[in-house]
Amino acid sequence: MANGRQNVVLFPFMAQGHITPFLALAQKIEQMGYTSTFVSTPLNIKKLHKSLHPSSSSSIKFVEIPFNSSDHGLPPDSEDTDSLPYNLSLRLLEASLCLKLPFKNLLSDLTDKNGGEKPLWVISDLFFGWAADVAHELGIFHAIFSITGGFGLACYSSMWMNLPHKHTDNVEFQLPDFPEAGNFHVTQLTPAVLMADEADPFTDFQRRNIRDWSNSDALLFNTVEDLDKTGLMYFRRKLGFPVWGIGPLILPEHGRKSTITPEQCIDWLDKKDANSVIYISFGSQNTISASQMMNLAKALDSSGRNFIWVVRPPLGFDINSEFVAEQWLPEGLLQRVHDEDRGLIVSKWAPQLEILGHKSVVLFLSHCGWNSVLESLIHGVPLISWPMAAEQFYNAKLLVEEVGVCVEVARGTHFDVRRDDILEKIELVMGENEKGKEIRGGQWKLKKCWGML
Repeated sequence: MANGRQNVVLFPFMAQGHITPFLALAQKIEQMGYTSTFVSTPLNIKKLHKSLHPSSSSSIKFVEIPFNSSDHGLPPDSEDTDSLPYNLSLRLLEASLCLKLPFKNLLSDLTDKNGGEKPLWVISDLFFGWAADVAHELGIFHAIFSITGGFGLACYSSMWMNLPHKHTDNVEFQLPDFPEAGNFHVTQLTPAVLMADEADPFTDFQRRNIRDWSNSDALLFNTVEDLDKTGLMYFRRKLGFPVWGIGPLILPEHGRKSTITPEQCIDWLDKKDANSVIYISFGSQNTISASQMMNLAKALDSSGRNFIWVVRPPLGFDINSEFVAEQWLPEGLLQRVHDEDRGLIVSKWAPQLEILGHKSVVLFLSHCGWNSVLESLIHGVPLISWPMAAEQFYNAKLLVEEVGVCVEVARGTHFDVRRDDILEKIELVMGENEKGKEIRGGQWKLKKCWGML
């Protein structure tokens, strides 16, 4: 290359929860003295340029790969899962198979432009298992970067490959190739897995993609060995090539639409006592039902605790539309928490990393997406889990059963959760009982272990 630095190509799936860890990885690669080429579809690259304002001195180069959502039965300009309901997010996942040939052409062009020097590595998303064959055709080392933890992905992949719940009449079962994970309950399965069938196209997609992982040369996880030994062991046993935990890779998100600025949020937190605020967020793609939202609101109101709650319209409504508090929250709640200066109800997005790092925050009610889990763990904030999709149920299982820094309040979105159950879990973690002290103590041990104190 002209500057003498070897290049690494990064190719995440088109979802904010995937793009952000890949950006953190790109920055890590830059610090190690390499250049990187960050590949995504046109609208995602435009968003990255707008939000990041890439520096001309940075070695990270952003490159578009052609994609037209309308060609795949998706709404126009739908190039990331944040803009799509769940069923169409699955379609976007399947549509990503069309990127195989354009990606091969892109790698060839990069090689040609650099005088025949090939990229050192291709690091692709776990949903792009096919990228290993593309890289190998061109003689390039390939690694998968999993934005999930090892345990969560081990359970997720084993569940899709074996469908163990289909081979028993019991509501509890084990994974045949991962007995170390313990028992699972049918309530820990997403609707997609519950309905999976050998002839189902999405099941076929998942299985082909998971099988393709074995064609890679290495598997990288955004995790740490001490936290995730069981999951990493599963893949080392299965794949027989290097499996590395290279995390935690954390990158703050900025520039997203919100009803509050990061400065306003931190100013509000500064006025609160240490360890007095509950933070509630279900990630960028999840929401709960209207009845669940009402009961959660009532629990927060009854608790008397300070809180920040990131809200989106409930199930059945456009998740990206405006949040109508008068329609979905108890009458008078907004005015009451405003008058008492006890809560912030924030639409769509909040500066999560800064919130979790603030001394006033003591508890995170979370969907247990892996990015949120890592951000909570490095800041020593205990969790109450409410998993909803993907591998979140298995992340919660790890945190509750193995790590001991979490309690579970609910699973999924298709049932009622009682106000009193939510209240009980809040008081369990925040109170001066033995269990609460044990959970909070476990989080501080993790934080110290990771050198964050």
